[in-house]
Amino acid sequence: MDDWQHGGFGIYIHWPFCMAKCPYCDFNSHVSREIDHAAWRKALLTELRHSAALTGPRKVDTVFFGGGTPSLMEPETVSALIDEVDKLWGLKPNAEISLEANPTSVEAQKFSDFAKAGVNRISMGIQSLNDADLKALGRMHSVKEALMAFDIAKAQFKRVSFDLIYARQKQTTEGWFTELRQALDLAVDHLSLYQLTIEQGTRFGDLYEKGKLKHLPPSDEAADMYLGTREICAEYGLHGYETSNYARKGAESRHNLIYWRYGDYVGIGPGAHARLTLDHQRTALYTHTQPKVWLDAVSNLGHGLCAPEPLTLEDQATEYFMMSMRLTEGSDLTRYEALAGREISPKRVSHLKELGMIEINGTNLKATASGRPVLNAVLAELLR
Repeated sequence: MDDWQHGGFGIYIHWPFCMAKCPYCDFNSHVSREIDHAAWRKALLTELRHSAALTGPRKVDTVFFGGGTPSLMEPETVSALIDEVDKLWGLKPNAEISLEANPTSVEAQKFSDFAKAGVNRISMGIQSLNDADLKALGRMHSVKEALMAFDIAKAQFKRVSFDLIYARQKQTTEGWFTELRQALDLAVDHLSLYQLTIEQGTRFGDLYEKGKLKHLPPSDEAADMYLGTREICAEYGLHGYETSNYARKGAESRHNLIYWRYGDYVGIGPGAHARLTLDHQRTALYTHTQPKVWLDAVSNLGHGLCAPEPLTLEDQATEYFMMSMRLTEGSDLTRYEALAGREISPKRVSHLKELGMIEINGTNLKATASGRPVLNAVLAELLR
């Protein structure tokens, strides 16, 4: 069988629009006063059909609406896209269909309509349970609004996740742990907990380069926050199954697992990317990032794709290993070796094992609790 079948097959649909651009965000998101929803619905459906023609018959494990802010989409568009995915490929029984949402009161009112459209999992961008920090992060909701939206989401969907950002300006380790416990007391079954990273090209990135982004926690304190986060989540029954993701057993994000287990996925919409095995050749595909350029391309060509990039087996092996090592379950060395045509250096494996950075069980290699905070260095050593 083709390698992608180890990981599954998913559909990612990108909605590029937001009400405002957050200062830390480097995703392909744009603020637009007017959106022609009918035109965007037509274009997204058109690109879905083009992708289905490329892949041929398959069954879909997951669909994920990301952004941007997909909860700004009209429920009619979401419904049409889910129906089209099912028509083109076929949704597997109990397929996971996720939608990212911002917890403003206006968007929360749409949750019932999204559920009727077929969405069965909501991922909410709450980011902080502190009003002052929400303002500093450029968020447009309050903590009160976020908690109200969370309650509405829990009433509509069996599976609700939300995101928080830590290592924020002026945040202490004790303050973060208090906030995290407050989040866990809400009886969530999945949390995405991201350390604030300063990305080039963002507002925070510009301020940081000018020395104007003050009071960020030092790296050792941020590391303490990460380690304590894993311990506290475990106390509440949420295991850290990936570097930044925590879930009760069975509540993991199945769509994101397709990425980390290196399955195939379609990317629809401006700035989306894909990994697809076409005629047994794994290929990287990218779409135009600018919304108008993408929209015009779909109108003229039937898709918004740029030139495809065939991936060598060495490329595939490296991508698989780097993605799968983010997971607590780790990597399958036989799968890596089948792709790469060689094994990872036993000498380097032995060295890292002696340092307590990795452990091996049969053909499974994974980072230890000591290795996870320095995972990039571990990967660099194993893959060099």
